[in-house]
Amino acid sequence: MNTQTIENTKENTTWRDYFALCKPKVVALLLLTSVVGVVLASQPGEISLFILILSSLGIGLGAAAGAAINQIVEREIDARMARTENRPLPQGRVSQQNAFVFAMLMATVSVFVLTAWINTLTAVLTFASMIGYAVIYTMYLKKATPQNIVIGGLAGATPPLLGWTSVTGSVDPHGLLLVLIIYTWTPPHFWALAIHRRDDYAKVNLPMLPVTHGIEFTKYSILGYTILMFIATLLPYLAYMRGELYLICAVLLGFYFFYKVFMLMFSEKKNAAISTFVYSINYLMLLFIAMVADHYFAPFVYPYFH
Repeated sequence: MNTQTIENTKENTTWRDYFALCKPKVVALLLLTSVVGVVLASQPGEISLFILILSSLGIGLGAAAGAAINQIVEREIDARMARTENRPLPQGRVSQQNAFVFAMLMATVSVFVLTAWINTLTAVLTFASMIGYAVIYTMYLKKATPQNIVIGGLAGATPPLLGWTSVTGSVDPHGLLLVLIIYTWTPPHFWALAIHRRDDYAKVNLPMLPVTHGIEFTKYSILGYTILMFIATLLPYLAYMRGELYLICAVLLGFYFFYKVFMLMFSEKKNAAISTFVYSINYLMLLFIAMVADHYFAPFVYPYFH
């Protein structure tokens, strides 16, 4: 894209370009898990809408700021990858300076909202998660090691804990279990996409696992982490955090996740990797919705189990 084209497209910048900088689909999934954290940390029927709304605003803005910084740092790489070449920065629809100001504004409002109306612990953890993703993962880990998503995945796994601390003001072991679930879910989720987009990552010399160790090794790594993830999803039941309704859903969803992984490993279908990736998103959504259903329906359902 030449300079004249970039200048012309900048004049046509719309709110949708800034919205795209926030990675709204990713942030929406993170917000779902943070809302579940708020719900599970509260007694049924006693959820504070004030905390729910303002914590979601603060956590969401923090996640969006991290997403915008990620795109600023990777704008040149994004321009060379088919999956990301149409983002606002590579296309010149938003300038680097404006994107940075936008990200800093969201980060500032995030910390202010959480500090002023929620609690300092949630503000600090949200800011730390943003730095973990935007700086530690994006600027260093992503280019340094094929285990980048394993090491850096903790930043993306914190939203349910952030929701939990919004209510309690403390780090609870049950909140940490939710973090563990997302942390073990992240590698199979991301590596399925990395297999599908292997050539893109190879073209820009990013050391993603399918590029450095091959697709077959990545498939077995996905299986290994799927086993860990499945075990992690059983822990809320074993720790008396959730009941049988959740357990049934976790097992059924987990078994279908294994089916998707086995199809990825042994099927010749070209869309097996992206199909696994898409299911992994639906899986996490349904799993956390099952936790909420269990939380509310337990008083009505469990007398029939015991």
